[in-house]
Amino acid sequence: MPGFLSLAEAARRIETRDLSPVELLTDCLRRIEAVDDRLCSFVTLTRERALAEAKAAEAAIMAGRYRGPMHGIPYNLKDIFETRGIRTTAQSKQLADHVPERDCDAQERLSAAGGVLLGKSATWEFAHGGPSWDVLFPPCRNPWDLEKDPAGSSSGSGASVAAGMVLATMGSDTGGSIRGPAAANGIAGLKPSYGRVSRRGVLPNCFSHDHAGPLAWTVEDVAILLGIVAGHDPRDPGSADRPVPDYRAALTGDVRGLRIGVPWRWIEEELPASAPTRAALDAALDVFRGLGATVQPVSLPPLQDYEDCKKIIAVAELFSIHARQLRETPELFGASLRFRIIAGGLVRAETYVQAMRQRSTLARRMQAALAEVDVLMLPTGEPAKVLKPVPPETLFTRRSYTTAFNVGGNPALALCMGFDAEGMPFSLQIVGHLFDEATVLRAGDAYERATPWRQRRPALVA
Repeated sequence: MPGFLSLAEAARRIETRDLSPVELLTDCLRRIEAVDDRLCSFVTLTRERALAEAKAAEAAIMAGRYRGPMHGIPYNLKDIFETRGIRTTAQSKQLADHVPERDCDAQERLSAAGGVLLGKSATWEFAHGGPSWDVLFPPCRNPWDLEKDPAGSSSGSGASVAAGMVLATMGSDTGGSIRGPAAANGIAGLKPSYGRVSRRGVLPNCFSHDHAGPLAWTVEDVAILLGIVAGHDPRDPGSADRPVPDYRAALTGDVRGLRIGVPWRWIEEELPASAPTRAALDAALDVFRGLGATVQPVSLPPLQDYEDCKKIIAVAELFSIHARQLRETPELFGASLRFRIIAGGLVRAETYVQAMRQRSTLARRMQAALAEVDVLMLPTGEPAKVLKPVPPETLFTRRSYTTAFNVGGNPALALCMGFDAEGMPFSLQIVGHLFDEATVLRAGDAYERATPWRQRRPALVA
């Protein structure tokens, strides 16, 4: 089915006119009609607009005006990315009727590249409180097993790509919300360096930790998307004015001499990986050794230090964003997010300031550790578990392998590294130097080429 092509392969076929953008879109729409009533990955479907854009792309390509690998490719956006004239709800009753007047930066860039916007994907409420059953739409489900959690908060983005409904999407990541859904849904997702991709027009969760980034079926697809959405945006105060390399050209398949650091203390002592996840990680490291890379231990500050720092900052900034709505219309928030916002109101200014100072120290220590290696590798997390409500206090009690890299601001890629006994994906996390997404993507692409995991799709059928 065309919808189960990678973005890169679909683009090659469209460029050579072996595949029509209208044919590709029609297959994606057929897939949505067949399975999304059970998955709930879309919250808004822009069918007519997408058909018009696909027809326009086909006409332009036939006339010799091919724009590049995104031309004619169906994609969606997490429903916190503002889209002109299209409802953007953040899955919250607070924004049930919110129709933006402007596009976010990512939408401007994807549209200019010729992409076909197929709609908006499910999220947790304001990309924070969830999964919840008392918000504007029901939570998304995992296409590998409908009883399992697709992870948040970019849940709809991850599930829709894995299920072949779109070939590309954009999500956001404050503590792991690109990498978690990429992991749970068995796809690739990149949290770029802080400032690499503009967040203008993306509804905020935590100003100092929010990242916007791409998710797709393969690392090559992610590299294509990053090349389109990356770049300085003077209208985003957090945007970095740094050159954007050719990420796709960096995918040479050659990782000979690559120095891989593994934070074993995190994996073995602080947040012990399960035996199956540890075995999958060991197997992945063996693949890299076979490709000519070297593996060595690396020492990072305690995982809990990163967790505490991020959570104090994040919950205080969350309160600053939603305080007025909390006072005026608290009933329009789901219970999970409402309780979390309230917690932010209890953080003293001196505590927030000290956490920000601690963040600088932790970020510097991360960069110092990375100076010894080219990339870090560790699990993204454990395979997806059963989808169920999560108590709000888990914001403070649950630890992860992803949060530290929001504190550090480093690029971090999640990609599939096999499947467990239940058929749920394992995920490898590759972390790089600041603004060195190219090396991270090169390593991930080399691993995908050397392993068979991209040949397997969810068995969910109509």
